[in-house]
Parts: sequence; C-alpha cells; structure tokens
Amino acid sequence: MINAGLDVVRINFSHGNSADQRQRVKLLRQIAAECGRDIGVMGDLQGPKIRVKRFSGGSTQLAKGAQFFIDSALGDMDGDNEGVGVAYEDLHRDLKVGNTLLLNDGQITLTVESIEGTRIFTTVVNGGVLSDHKGINLKGGGLSAPALTDKDREDVILAAELNVDFLAVSFVKNADDVHEARKLLRDAGGRGLIVAKIERTEAIECIDEIIVAADVIMVARGDLGVEMGYAELTGMQKQIIRQTRRRNKVVITATQMMESMIHNPIPTRAEVSDVANAVMDGTDAVMLSAETAIGQYPVAVIAAMSDVCRGAEKHALTRTRTSHRMDDKFEAVDEAIAMAVMYTANHLAVKAIIALTESGSTTLWMSRIRSDIPIYAFTPHEATNRRVTLYRGVYPVLFTIEHTRDQALYGDVFSTLLSKNLVEVGDLVIFTQGDLTGISGSTNSMRIIEVIASD
Repeated sequence: MINAGLDVVRINFSHGNSADQRQRVKLLRQIAAECGRDIGVMGDLQGPKIRVKRFSGGSTQLAKGAQFFIDSALGDMDGDNEGVGVAYEDLHRDLKVGNTLLLNDGQITLTVESIEGTRIFTTVVNGGVLSDHKGINLKGGGLSAPALTDKDREDVILAAELNVDFLAVSFVKNADDVHEARKLLRDAGGRGLIVAKIERTEAIECIDEIIVAADVIMVARGDLGVEMGYAELTGMQKQIIRQTRRRNKVVITATQMMESMIHNPIPTRAEVSDVANAVMDGTDAVMLSAETAIGQYPVAVIAAMSDVCRGAEKHALTRTRTSHRMDDKFEAVDEAIAMAVMYTANHLAVKAIIALTESGSTTLWMSRIRSDIPIYAFTPHEATNRRVTLYRGVYPVLFTIEHTRDQALYGDVFSTLLSKNLVEVGDLVIFTQGDLTGISGSTNSMRIIEVIASD
C-alpha cells in the first residue's frame, strides 16, 4: 500500500481496543521505515455516532407505511419488527413530531409521529433491511450530542501516547469543540495537528470559525450528505475547499470516493471524475475508508486513486496560476518569503523548491499556491516530515544541517537531491532558509540557484 501511493494512515478509534491501536501504529512505522518513507498517522475519534442497538435476530425488514418505534430505554439486544433501542439517551428530547430520521446512511427514512417518554413512534417512508448498530441522522441536523464523548477523551490520551501526527475530531459543531480537543491532546503531551471533520449541518453555519480554530478540515461527505441532502453537497464541498485554502489551512475530501472498489478491481468513471474534481478544486488529500479497511483490493484502489490524482494535477485547470492573497498584507516574514517564492516559481523555469524548515509552516504556505512544481521540505525532525505528508505538493526529506557556510550547505542539499533523482545538474531551484537554525518561524531568505554536481 505504501509503494502504491499511501501518504497518511487513518487509525479509526471506533474499531479495536488500545492494544490493537498500539500494534497497528507500531507495525505501520516499522514498515514505513523499511520502505524508506515517512507516513503520517491520523487518529480518528469515534465521536457521538448515534446508532440503533441490536436486534434479537440481527436485523429486521421495514416495509413502507409500517409503524416502528425507537426507544433508548429498550435493551441492547431487544430489537424486533416493532422497534429497536438507540444508544443515545437524549434522542427523544432532541426530536419533535414531523421530524425526519435517516437510518443506514439515508437508505431508510422514518417520520416522527409521536413521542411518549423515551419512546419515539415513527412511520416508515422508505423501507429496507435495518441491522445492528446502523447510524441515525436527523434531516437538517439539530441533535444536541456533544462532539467529544467520554470514550473520545480516553482515546485522546492514547493518541498522545501513540504520538499521532493528526487527531481527527468527529461531528464537530463549532470552534469550541476544536479548542477542547486541542487542549485535551496538549495536556496529554500530544503535539499532533487537529482535524475538524465537517459532517453536521450545524458546522456549516459556523464554518469560518471552525476553519480558523482547526489545522485541517475534512469534508466528511457521508453524514453531511445525509443531513443536508445530496443535492447541495457538491457545491458545499467546493465552497469548503476554497474557504479552507484561503485561510492557509489543509483540506481533506473523504467518503465513498472509490466505493465500488470494495468489491471491484477498477473504479467507475463517476468515481474517477469525483476524485479528479476534488483535486482540481484544490483539496490537499483524498481519503479512502471502507475501500482499504474491508475492501478486496486495498493496494489496487490506492494505486488507482494515486493515478487519478497525478492525472488531474497535470491538467491545465489544476496548474492555473493563482492570485491567492495578492492583495493581502502578510503577518510574518516567513509567510511573505513563501508567497514570494511561489510567485517567482510560477513565472520562472524552476524545477524544484527546497525549504529548510523546522515546523513545516513555510511549506504549508507555499502549498496554498497552485503549482506543478514540487516543494521539498528539508527538516531534521521526523514529526515535521510526517506532518508535511498531508500538504499538497510537499515532499519530506530528512536532513540535518552539518555546515554553516552556504556553498557547503548547498552541496549537501544538491547531493541529496541528485542521489534521489529529484533534480538534474543545471536545473534552477529556489532555496529558502533562515538565519537562525533550529528556530521555528525564522525563514527570512530565498535564493535562486543552479544545481551543480558536488566534487
């Protein structure tokens, strides 16, 4: 999977115990080292996923027009043809008569007819097979469940122990959820970036504040599409990608991107277009879920997605020179340097950009500008190497500065690039660095240099 194009692995805390997660991360980092690759790790919190409990027979068939109840007081395995329990005690308080409930990713639709105590009586509008632990969404949003559960708080401590590079917070409602997750992770000793998963209608209403609070935004199209309706989803996806990049943040597009490849060795043409359009819109990453978690072709689907991404990035629409932030005033010297580098790179025959970086922030700013020019993050820190794997067009290179003289430093950099066949002798490259080695945020210079062979 790594050789096929994998850059970041998502560890889903919804599945498995702490021992399982420790083993998965240990195995991943061991194999990544054997492959000579830096692979980021994203810990994904379960969040308040509202699910039905279990049926005595494993499932039931709901027919259109039938009556069916949902009751949080019902036993864990007492579901039958008449009703089922729900693992959310306040569901009856959040609903009112006339609400529409969407189950099993929207495949089953129920209308609330009445509420008596904890029991919610509904009529089946669209039927189907309902089995154990399927999800429930309220059309239009409005469920009051908090983003972070007690289980999530325990998993944050585990995420810090595992030194995850990214922590994904599920069902974010507002910026406070992001701030709380960050504080919990920092208090536990974790340094990972915070990913806000946009999958609630409420999140759309305060998306700007969430983007500012988070480091990364994930357009989680599954639950979001169910709650807000699929007709509006594509436009909202494009809008979120645009807003996130404008704020110099990272954005991921996720859910059912190559769903058919769970069972088939090649994607559909519609899936190819879906992935390519996300890339052309400016997403930093496209994410696979069931395709690699339970699918029959995990390597093939990664290879297919990688090929589609590369093809889309070659398209003229993707490489259009941008006016991103041309009218803005920059807040920091390293940010101004990053913008100057990209303007120069897009108007000069430059083959690569080399950034000596501590935190990776300079390369993040650079990657917000559309370009087909690779950005190499030279850093001595493994954590920074793994972090930049999520930045579009940025490639990590573990590198320790052993010389303070410019010519000797350039010689080391060129030797590294040439040994990896990333440039050729005679190529022009842009080089950025700071005067204060080892100090984050100190990038203050850029130089245009011709690659020469070291003696």
